[in-house]
Amino acid sequence: PAEPVRRYEREHSGEMIHIDIKKLGRFERIGHRITGKRTGNASSRGSSWEFVHVCIDDASRIAFSQILPDEKKESAIAFLKAAVAYYASLGVTIARVMTDNGSCYRSKAFAKACRDLGLKHVRTRPYTPKTNGKAERFIQTALREWAYAIAYPTSDHRAAELPVWLHRYNWHRPHGSLKSKTPISRLALTEDNLLRLHS
Repeated sequence: PAEPVRRYEREHSGEMIHIDIKKLGRFERIGHRITGKRTGNASSRGSSWEFVHVCIDDASRIAFSQILPDEKKESAIAFLKAAVAYYASLGVTIARVMTDNGSCYRSKAFAKACRDLGLKHVRTRPYTPKTNGKAERFIQTALREWAYAIAYPTSDHRAAELPVWLHRYNWHRPHGSLKSKTPISRLALTEDNLLRLHS
């Protein structure tokens, strides 16, 4: 029988962030799967991929994401640094980062970046993506509510909408696992800080 899912939640923001990557195809026009028309639509074959790097704080569910050109160690490190800086701007200090066992996360360079940032790096057990379930769940939400929510004319339009959707997710969208509160509400920010950060 399948091992039961153990649900957990860190008590304080920053105790652990979960990081993952989702590959999405780039496109320059809406395809036939959306329009239903096979004629008159140039194929997107040969188009490249873009990689959505995602991060979610275990306790608050505050999310951060960037679209980068690849999933190599250099991009993973740049994203990690950007994520740590983003949470710091909210007054959150990161202690641990959980990733899967992708090659970018197994690299010596990523390990060094974690050490330099004062982070403990925790990797999931091989072939058990549910261990990093909060990142996986966030990706599914992002796909449903952002990436596939509307028929974007191009992937650039989709990319431009990501920061808008992230703002809504963090600041305005009630979260099911937070008793319908918003992720940002878990930080207990003062009114001055809320106004400064939300402007």
